[in-house]
Amino acid sequence: MPATSPTSPATFFKDLSAGLVVFLVALPLCLGVALASNAPLFSGVVAGIIGGILVGVLSGSQTSVSGPAAGLTAIVAAQITKLGAFDVFLLAVMFAGVLQIILGVCRAGFIAAFFPSSVIKGLLAAIGVILILKQIPHVIGHDPDPEGDMGFEQPDHENTFTEIWSALFDIQPGAALVGVLSILLMVLWDKIKPLKNSVVPAPLVVVVLGVGVSMLLKQFGGGAWAIEASHLVQVPVAKDISAFMGFLVFPNFSALGNPAVYGAAITIAIVASLETLLNLEAVDKIDPQQRSSPPNRELIAQGIGNVTAGLIGGLPMTSVIVRSSVNINAGGKTKLSAVFHGFLLLGCVLLVPGLLNQIPLAALGAILLMTGLKLASPSLVKQMWKEGKNQFLPFIITVVAIVLTDLLMGIVIGLAVSIGFILHSNMRRPLRKFMEQHITGEVLRIELANQVSFFSRGTLEETLRGVPNGGHVLLDARSTDYIDADILDLIHDFQHKTAKVRGIKLSLAGFKDKYPRLEDRIQFMNYSSREVQSGLTPERVLEIFKEGNERFREGRHLTRDIGRLVDATSAGQFPMAVVLSCIDSRTPAELVFDLSLGDIFSVRIAGNIARDKVLGSMEYSCAVAGAKMILVMGHTSCGAVNAAVDLICSNQTAAEATGCVNLDSLVTEIQQSVDLSTCKSDRAWLPGEKAAYANEVSRRNVLRTMRMIMERSSTLEALVREGKLMLVGALYDIQTGMVSFFQTQGSSKSPLAIPTVEAV
Repeated sequence: MPATSPTSPATFFKDLSAGLVVFLVALPLCLGVALASNAPLFSGVVAGIIGGILVGVLSGSQTSVSGPAAGLTAIVAAQITKLGAFDVFLLAVMFAGVLQIILGVCRAGFIAAFFPSSVIKGLLAAIGVILILKQIPHVIGHDPDPEGDMGFEQPDHENTFTEIWSALFDIQPGAALVGVLSILLMVLWDKIKPLKNSVVPAPLVVVVLGVGVSMLLKQFGGGAWAIEASHLVQVPVAKDISAFMGFLVFPNFSALGNPAVYGAAITIAIVASLETLLNLEAVDKIDPQQRSSPPNRELIAQGIGNVTAGLIGGLPMTSVIVRSSVNINAGGKTKLSAVFHGFLLLGCVLLVPGLLNQIPLAALGAILLMTGLKLASPSLVKQMWKEGKNQFLPFIITVVAIVLTDLLMGIVIGLAVSIGFILHSNMRRPLRKFMEQHITGEVLRIELANQVSFFSRGTLEETLRGVPNGGHVLLDARSTDYIDADILDLIHDFQHKTAKVRGIKLSLAGFKDKYPRLEDRIQFMNYSSREVQSGLTPERVLEIFKEGNERFREGRHLTRDIGRLVDATSAGQFPMAVVLSCIDSRTPAELVFDLSLGDIFSVRIAGNIARDKVLGSMEYSCAVAGAKMILVMGHTSCGAVNAAVDLICSNQTAAEATGCVNLDSLVTEIQQSVDLSTCKSDRAWLPGEKAAYANEVSRRNVLRTMRMIMERSSTLEALVREGKLMLVGALYDIQTGMVSFFQTQGSSKSPLAIPTVEAV
């Protein structure tokens, strides 16, 4: 479906219908939370009205719905008992709101970014499971416990599972009929496309159906099938405005000197803020538009809402995941749905409480049960399973903990388990080790993690202790944002004591700007200097190239500080080799062989042919600059070679075929390696045959270039004969990144550990 703008008529009506559904679900929840909290029933409705209208307007979230929270019931009940009166408790709610505003202004909402995703997803799934388990009794007409209670242990001394067992022996046929019909209707509504896409939400139809069936059963059935008032919504009825105002309770300001008030305020503020931030993260994850809600603004909005609630007799509120998920599932697009649900609470409680009291709890239970099925979907469990045990275990433990305790305790357990996995992972892998083969020898590179806490001390100490005497180790902190002081002390002691005694060279990278006690220094050579060049043999240079190509293929590039290399090579150049390669964009020798700045003289020309000027450059590189090896490197799928084959087989010139007037001499040179007797027209080649033939021409062209170098340059030929220079051929496979090396008779003084082929 095409996206609708936030101000479009389609969005407006979706928000209104979603707000109506949220209102129908929120009303009994408000009453249930108040009952579970041992507070006046109307205080829950007041909190729902404020959470919808005031917090809805001030919040930056487009989908979150606020109201009295089931997760706070135990705390609210305990604080009311401790403070001795509900009006004194309201004073604590008011001050809790002030603290939340201060937290928002101080931008304390940043802690939301540290909630592990496994815990947030566990919260969503747990709420889904709880909704299913808690609503099963209501769907079949068993309604003894407070509707808003989400804890495992219930005020009626039952728990979630024993309540389901009791419900099996207390089935109310009328209510059960409404519940089953409601579930069937919602399932069919989602299956039939015209109904699913209609502007009328399924939960609204369910409520209308429930009221209609209830009235019919009363009129025609009666008896056991009649749905009694205890199985219907029970809203306090105010006959007029003055009666409504009589339900409001105001804070007892005479208790301002009571220290317990401020302790209660701190407790409520902390718990409500954490629950709000966690719920906000969870709601954003199920938002179809994946919008991000500002946590600091939400804290301020909740704070203003709680100050208002404390002033006029409402329970403390948070962002509530149940109402928010119902809002999203009902198609809510903007905060208008939350605000509208608040106005509906206010208007209906004032104007038509009697009508609301005709809604069966079984119908509302069906709505919440289906919402729970969407939150606790099997696909979410499968996704978390696939992500591995470090994600799945905190997720499933969070689910089980919330279901078996309550929302707050379950979240605390989930966070503790997740933190435990993070610490365990950090202790197991606080660093990564690589043995790097640099020009001057092996260096153990230890790459530190982004955060290196004192938990990593044991692992790092053991790793440093394992460095052999006379070895070389590099501590790489370039990707590290924090290093604990204990770790810095360990490195400092190793550098100034242990390393000196054991003859270990310690190089540091990434420490200079952040940690004054440890300065960056590299004690190994990772570029070709005068000393390095003079100590290399042609055979060792070839090995360096082989090792570099292996690293290139495996993605294990050596650690290099480019700024340092620029400074180090500015005084002169001492290449260890000359590479004559094709101009092709996929064959840069420095990358293919993982080489450093200044390691080679690179000559690039289409078809890697040895023209006179190229030979002159190579003679200077070897006879004057001291290079120990010449590598002639062709490659597969070479454009110049392919063109040479095409042109010679079709008897055309390069100028005729391409319009490039200076290509003929270059193509003619490459064509010396083409066997005319094997040329075919384009139609005569079998699939893949022409490409394979061109690749063989590339190899033969490399061999011919090697022969031309030896024939045309007596300088280079003499260096090879004296053993000061080695001439090597190579073919680079552009698909695999692998370089195949080979030599010809006489291309080096001593036989090499690479194939020897006959030059052409």
